Amino acid sequence: MQTLENADTATVAAPDGRAAAPTLRDRVGIVARYDLPASLVVFLVALPLSLGIAIASDAPVMAGLVAAIVGGVVAGAIGGSPLQVSGPAAGLTVVVAELVATFGWQATCAVTVAAGVLQIVFGLSRVARAALAIAPVVVHAMLAGIGVTIALQQIHVLLGGSSHSSVLENITELPGQLASPQWDSVLIGSLVVVIMLVWKRLPGKLRMIPGPLVAVVVATVVSLLVPMDVPRIALDGSLVDAIALPSMPEGPWLAVATGVLTVALIASVESLLSAVAVDKMHEGPRTNFSRELVGQGSANVVSGAIGGLPVTGVIVRSSTNVAVGARTRASAILHGVWILVFAALLTGLVQRVPMAALAGLLVVIGLQLIKLADITMARRTGDIWVYAVTVAGVVFLNLLEGVLLGLALAVVLLLWRVIRPALEVSEPDAPGAPWRVSVEGPCSFLSLPRLTSLLGRVPPGAEVTIELAVDFLDHASWEAIEEWVKHHRRGGGSVTVETTGPVDVDAVGAAPPRRGTRVAPPPGFAPWRSWQSQVRREHATPPALQPVRAGVAEYHRRGAEQLQSHLGGLRDGQRPDTLFLTCADSRILPNVITSSGPGDLFTIRNVGNLVPGRRADDSVEAALEFALTELGVTSVVVCGHSGCGAMTALLSNEPDSDDTAVREPDGPIDRWLSHAHPSVRAFRSGHPAARDAAGMGFGTIDRLGITNVAVQVQTLQRHPVVGEAFADGRVRVAGLFFDIVSAQVLDVTATGVTRPRELG
Repeated sequence: MQTLENADTATVAAPDGRAAAPTLRDRVGIVARYDLPASLVVFLVALPLSLGIAIASDAPVMAGLVAAIVGGVVAGAIGGSPLQVSGPAAGLTVVVAELVATFGWQATCAVTVAAGVLQIVFGLSRVARAALAIAPVVVHAMLAGIGVTIALQQIHVLLGGSSHSSVLENITELPGQLASPQWDSVLIGSLVVVIMLVWKRLPGKLRMIPGPLVAVVVATVVSLLVPMDVPRIALDGSLVDAIALPSMPEGPWLAVATGVLTVALIASVESLLSAVAVDKMHEGPRTNFSRELVGQGSANVVSGAIGGLPVTGVIVRSSTNVAVGARTRASAILHGVWILVFAALLTGLVQRVPMAALAGLLVVIGLQLIKLADITMARRTGDIWVYAVTVAGVVFLNLLEGVLLGLALAVVLLLWRVIRPALEVSEPDAPGAPWRVSVEGPCSFLSLPRLTSLLGRVPPGAEVTIELAVDFLDHASWEAIEEWVKHHRRGGGSVTVETTGPVDVDAVGAAPPRRGTRVAPPPGFAPWRSWQSQVRREHATPPALQPVRAGVAEYHRRGAEQLQSHLGGLRDGQRPDTLFLTCADSRILPNVITSSGPGDLFTIRNVGNLVPGRRADDSVEAALEFALTELGVTSVVVCGHSGCGAMTALLSNEPDSDDTAVREPDGPIDRWLSHAHPSVRAFRSGHPAARDAAGMGFGTIDRLGITNVAVQVQTLQRHPVVGEAFADGRVRVAGLFFDIVSAQVLDVTATGVTRPRELG
């Protein structure tokens, strides 16, 4: 999809290639080609949904159309999400029905106006993103609770009866309703349900026609062709007659304020979450959340002032809008215009629609709000109780109380997880092995009762290793550990404390870092000394293999399970893409600088990243032949680095005179580095790569290192094994140079060096 430059228009290319503001002709063309047809599809989706939501909310039927018109035109024009479509939403049906039952319809309109004003305040105060701080599991459960409530209400209408005011009544009266259904209504409602369920499985072109519209139209036609005695939608006058000025609610002001806050919060959260979802569906501009709340608030002020339902951003209409190719906000605005035309001229058609048809539509919509994926995720993350409590609260109490209960439980569970780090004590698994005490996760003063109890299980005089894999450690916890360590040592025991987490215990209790201070990278990316500080502080020279053992323990704790998930397809063999020949220097991390994982690189390491001549070194020759003939690699890469000791040795061993003869090698290092003499000669002769490196500010050693990479690339291109594949185009040969100081990787060819770019 074409990228949008701003909230209103699509970009066009200027003659010089830069984005230019579209002309009026461009804008009209975009609207006519993309937004006009998209708006017609969205209109067809929104029409039956708006009518059904009005009925489910116990509001006048025309109030749904009024809200759809205002949501499309006002929110579409002002809002900060250009492709989001607004209108009456299922998420507010329970709240609106309760407000209508408590205060009456016109007072509910006043609540809608006040909620809109509050939303505008939210938007102008730039706290819009704070609404996204609600735990997603609570939002998913809230929608599921609304879905249950809608389904329980509308199943009675589908069976030919009428919904009741409370969920308990709807549940208790359901068996009686099932025992004596009105079969004409059941047939019409069931027909809608079947069509909506089947429509999703039809071929793509047919699915472009909105399923809800097809279901309602087919059911209405059947009810008219086959003589049926079914209740139908009744309208009290025209669209003009539906316009009703709001009146002040009569009742406790606390209840009124609660209603205003509930509508404002739910409408805001639902609109913002819908906008976030829409942003993921297209490549255009991201939502301006503050502006979106101002737009939604303005729509609610207008909708409530003229007798409409509350307005929110609606994901069903918005996703349809994106799917059918809308490019600008004109689509949302035009969909509101089409609903206005329909409501003004074609209301007679609405009164032909059976109530059971809309009931079937709402039952499906309600059940679709209960998503199995959300329940599975809640179970996987340990939040299933939050989900269940929120659903139960929304269904049996009311929406606001259900959400507050869910949020409260989510906060309690969060605190519980914070004060309960993973603590474990393990007895020696072999004679002479130490006791092991493992502390993983956040460890604070709230964890002290469990921590001290755990340490108390270690017998006096025992050898103990304490593993601190903590991401937070406060002063109280560290002080308790230190006190226990001193006490245990005084009793004849020995203690080794290993800090394998990102927390530096030296900094515990010190002032917090200033803003902008860099956070140390996690173990596995950082060197041992940056996270094994405790071992090094207690031992000037760490015990033999201690850093390795600590690293292996950390790997088993944090990395093994993640790595295992990537090794399933490599169990029976490897198929690397690239042979990577680099220096043996410990500062070079091939997988890190290439962002690769297991099975990607077939790595060769030697001093100076050299490719000796044929039969000069069997190790490199064997690796090259195996990689190309057996593994079928498609790339061969040579990687050098700055500050290379091999390059330093080459320059220091050069003869002092102008004589080009090189002294006889007198050791294994000299014998090996003799394979790099062609690189030295090329460097002294002014190789283009050396000149490029000088222009980049590199010193003599690094210029030689870059030249050496270029020479090794040339050697590989002429190599008996690699050269043939290179000439046939089966293998690419490339060079890289890792600048340790800047942590940048440069591209090196046989003729030069360039700054980082995509490796071609």
